[in-house]
Order: sequence, then structure tokens, then C-alpha cells
Amino acid sequence: MPNTLIATRSGWIRDPYAVIDAVHDALQEALKIPEWDRTVRLIEHEPSHFAIPPGRGQNYTIVEVTLFAGRSFEAKRALYQAIVRNLGALGIAATDIKIALIESPMENWGIRGGTPASEVDLGFPVAV
Repeated sequence: MPNTLIATRSGWIRDPYAVIDAVHDALQEALKIPEWDRTVRLIEHEPSHFAIPPGRGQNYTIVEVTLFAGRSFEAKRALYQAIVRNLGALGIAATDIKIALIESPMENWGIRGGTPASEVDLGFPVAV
């Protein structure tokens, strides 16, 4: 049940849904989440509001995934690789992609009417 935020500069993305799909597909592949578990936001910032580190391109993109704690290191590595591969197919250089995972315990998530996620049958495994 990850919440994902993709941030980049405005003006270069031709198909916003392709970027969203690329990241969501990577989440499905690596974390084994269902297709319907889709909370992905793309925010395009004015160039003057989005600083790029030295040596990075104008397509510099940050992907932040807030998710339940419990995924294995192997699943995280697979996620990093899948995101880079999928965004690379859209023309974003691997060196222009930064990925941050922000994990929190399931009891810190209120879902499905405000119930702690730790008390909900999610319908998919978290420990992958």
C-alpha cells in the first residue's frame, strides 16, 4: 500500500501517465502489490523551484516511496532496479534518478475508514 511521489522539473515530460505507470509497474514487480493498489503522484515543479545537483541533467527525477516496514533488502534492490529500468525507457538517465524509501510501521497508517493497517487484511503480503 505504498504512497509514491515523483518530483521533477516541468517542461520535459510528454506523457505524465507513462511516468506514473513506469513507477507503479516497478512497485508491482518488485513489491508484489496488486494492480489496484495505485497511489502515485507526479509533481512537476517550475525550474526555479527545483534545484538539481551538480552534474545531473534537466530530467533529474526524485521518487519517494512511503511504505509499510517489512520488505527485504532484495525486494528493495529489485525496486530500485525496476524503477531505473522503467524510467530509463522514457529517456531518464540512471544517474538522474534518486529513489528514497520511507518506511513506517503498519500501525502508523490509518486506512479503510481509519483502521490501523496492522488490523486490516490487505489481501497481499508485505514481507516480500
